Amino acid sequence: MANTVKLEIVTPEKHFYRGEVELVIARTLNGDEGFMAGHTWGCKLLDIGELWIREPEAEANTYKLAAVGGGFIDIKESIIIFADSIEWKKDIDVDRANREKEAAEDWLRKNEESAPEYEVKRVRNEMKKCEMRLQVAEGGRMAAKH
Repeated sequence: MANTVKLEIVTPEKHFYRGEVELVIARTLNGDEGFMAGHTWGCKLLDIGELWIREPEAEANTYKLAAVGGGFIDIKESIIIFADSIEWKKDIDVDRANREKEAAEDWLRKNEESAPEYEVKRVRNEMKKCEMRLQVAEGGRMAAKH
């Protein structure tokens, strides 16, 4: 049996996940990073990205996949992810994500030159979240490699 580590994922609204895992792959500000039992302690900011979780009873090359909208990961004896937003692949509403992405693109076309910089950044960030949700709904980046 492989080594496992306790993983908890929380959002401002709820406990999203709690369980023993073999591996967590998350998008930090430095790129994709993997975390396992015995990993060096640390705390890292999460970027908008995919989250891959390998549970001990999973078949080979089988992961749970979610879209994360930023946050941070705290690695000690256990791993805790504090996510700004997170959604399992199976729960993503593709139509809604497409509508929200199109609305953000439309807003940028009309307002990018005249809107305050912070507002443009906020809308670009929302568009990036929509694009990530759509990517995860299609199976994510790693699925294309298998």
